[in-house]
Formats: sequence, C-alpha cells, structure tokens
Amino acid sequence: MKHALVTGAGARLGRAMALYLGDRGYDVAVHYNSSSDGADEVVSELKAKGRQAVALQADLLDETATHDLLPRAAGALGGPITCLVNNASIFEYDNISTATEESWNRHIGSNLRAPFILTQAMAAQGLAPETDAQGEPVAVGLIINMLDQRVRKLTPEFMTYTIGKMGLWALTQTSSQALAPAIRVNAIGPGPTLKGAKQTDEHFARQRSKVILERGANPRDITAALGYFLDAPSVTGQLICTDGGQHLGWKTPDAQGLE
Repeated sequence: MKHALVTGAGARLGRAMALYLGDRGYDVAVHYNSSSDGADEVVSELKAKGRQAVALQADLLDETATHDLLPRAAGALGGPITCLVNNASIFEYDNISTATEESWNRHIGSNLRAPFILTQAMAAQGLAPETDAQGEPVAVGLIINMLDQRVRKLTPEFMTYTIGKMGLWALTQTSSQALAPAIRVNAIGPGPTLKGAKQTDEHFARQRSKVILERGANPRDITAALGYFLDAPSVTGQLICTDGGQHLGWKTPDAQGLE
C-alpha cells in the first residue's frame, strides 16, 4: 500500500519527486494546475517504470477542488494515500508597502491553506500505525511540506510568500504532534536549485555562488532529502535545508566589522 500524491508535479522539483517516488515503489497521483502536458509526461514515465499513475488537475486556490483532491487521488490509485508531498506553491514578489489583499490571498491560499486542507484529508483516511519486530509502532503515512530556506533566515522581501511558508513550517511541527504515531510530517527547505522564470543565467549562477558552500542545490539533493525522510521512521517535525548553507550566510557588514 504505497500510494503518493505530489502537488505541482508536472514540472521542476515536483516532477523530480514524483519520479523518485515511482523509483521507490509508489504509485503516484500527479497533481497539476496548468501544466497538463508536463503532468502527462510524468505519468507516462511512471508507467514505464511499472507504476500506476494518474494526472489530476485542480486549482489549489479553489476550496472545493482542494478538498476533493486527495480523495480523488486515493480513488484513482485504489487505496489510501500514504505519502503526500505539498509542493505546489506561488512565489511572487511583494513587500510591506506593495502587498495587497490579492497577493495575501494567493500566497496564503496556495502555500498554507491548501496544504492544511490536504493534511486534514490525509488524516481523515484513518491510517493506523504498523508494529515492528520490537513491538513498537511505525508510522505508515508521511507528509512532506516544501518550505524555503527563508524560514531559517527571515527578510522583509517576498513578504506574503514568506509568511505563508512560515505558517507551513508551523503546520509541519504541530501536525507532526497531532498525527503521531500514524503519520510523520517533515519539511524540505530548498535554496537556489532551479533557475526562476524571471532570472538570467548570470544572475542564477551568481546567486548559487554566494552561498557558503559556493554551490546551490540540484533536484538530486531534494530527492535525497525525501529519501532520508522515507527511510527514517523515528524522524518527524523536522526541516532539512538543501540550500548550500544559504540560511547560514554570515558575511554581513555588521559581522565583518564594516559598520
């Protein structure tokens, strides 16, 4: 009974995680909003691996569609979802002066409200822990919330996006308490991994080079973190930042005695 739902799985890191879960023996529901061609390609690749897969469209800013998504995924795959990856996200710039009701609703809706609804839906399946050889419970469910290294190093930039991700970090910890011992909840916080749609190659390379390891991440780092969480039954409520140490950057004027 290894059934996964990955939101935003038609492209980028969602695609990488969906395919990785297929390699780990999961049947996968590939959620998308507008990337239908990409989702269909992921489904085809998963089926080529011998896995069951289905593409499911849903606008995660639509409450009804979001409430229906996980039950649709479980029905399509023929059993309860045991791995949920809350990956879909909106990332748009605003700050304290430019944030609007619309930017607030978009970021909080996609980056916090939708994962909360999907977490509730996963809990409502009634998963029960298994028992290992020592007679101890083993969680059968895993939720992965995709955060951002920004939650470890706050700035006032991308304000409503950051607030949404901070809320998702709080949800990661509180839901890990609420859903134990049947479901574990963990998080991954990427740094510069894939070039943004509005970035130039030069800007992206410079951004990667400025982290303390002088290199950013790649999708393999993300799937390695996912693999660790799959393989570590005693780990819950934790965040791995796959960011080249970006959140530990310290070469600021005050730290270097320049101010």
